[in-house]
Amino acid sequence: MKLMEVLFTSDALIALLTLTFLEIILGIDNIVFLSIVSGKLKAEDQPKARRIGLLLAMAFRIILLFGITWVLSLQDILFHLDFGFFSAGVTGQSLIIFGGGLFLLYKSVTEIHHKLEGEEESEKGKASNTLTAAITQIALLNLVFSFDSILTAVGLISMKDPSQGGFGYEGALIIMILSIIISIVIMMIFAGPVSKFVNEHPTIQILGLSFLILIGVMLLAEGSHLAHFRFFGETEVHSIPKGYLYFSIFFSLFVEFLNLRMKKSKNPVKLHNNKIVDEKLKDEDIMN
Repeated sequence: MKLMEVLFTSDALIALLTLTFLEIILGIDNIVFLSIVSGKLKAEDQPKARRIGLLLAMAFRIILLFGITWVLSLQDILFHLDFGFFSAGVTGQSLIIFGGGLFLLYKSVTEIHHKLEGEEESEKGKASNTLTAAITQIALLNLVFSFDSILTAVGLISMKDPSQGGFGYEGALIIMILSIIISIVIMMIFAGPVSKFVNEHPTIQILGLSFLILIGVMLLAEGSHLAHFRFFGETEVHSIPKGYLYFSIFFSLFVEFLNLRMKKSKNPVKLHNNKIVDEKLKDEDIMN
């Protein structure tokens, strides 16, 4: 009964709304990545890839919440590096975040290269455009995004005893799980229209991939900060504030939406490996 009283307070509801909104904002990069990866699949496989990707995101986050003690233990230093001009105290968390940043940079740059250069894919490349390969990529990145999301949520929701102004462990856990479920349901509703819009507009695709490069750089900086990278004994690498990053993303999207509204080209640029655009153009050719 005491737990229910804590959950149905105005503070708990405000915390739930705030955390849900934050999860949606942090999930934008997830939806962009889903759109780019699923856009290379057959039209009938794309909704399935998006649903599985978002369900994996929800599952990873909830599992990590139940293992929050283990997640927090990843902040412990595993080993030290000291080369005179460079030193670091590497943690498990920093390795995961740093590795995720490298993967995101690699994936974004290669996608931009393939779409703009228009290279013919080999048989090996075509095999990579399967549902299983797409889900594997989505799962790997979801794991990194889940760590970042959970650590942000834990920093926002107080697990102190209600008598000390917190929600308690169980109360905070329920609030975080509810916020994850609500945010994922909302993203599942809008993932289809967002993916369709992204894949039908080449400039939005390139802009989205550019955002992923920014987020990859942010993850590299955050991983370096968590590992306490120091150069020449004094200069420590700092993380990039997420507010600056997401402001630049929303501002760029706003400007691009204005451009799309003011100038609707009859012959848009065709990017390669875009199943939606290819099928739409084929249908138009048949009708004509």
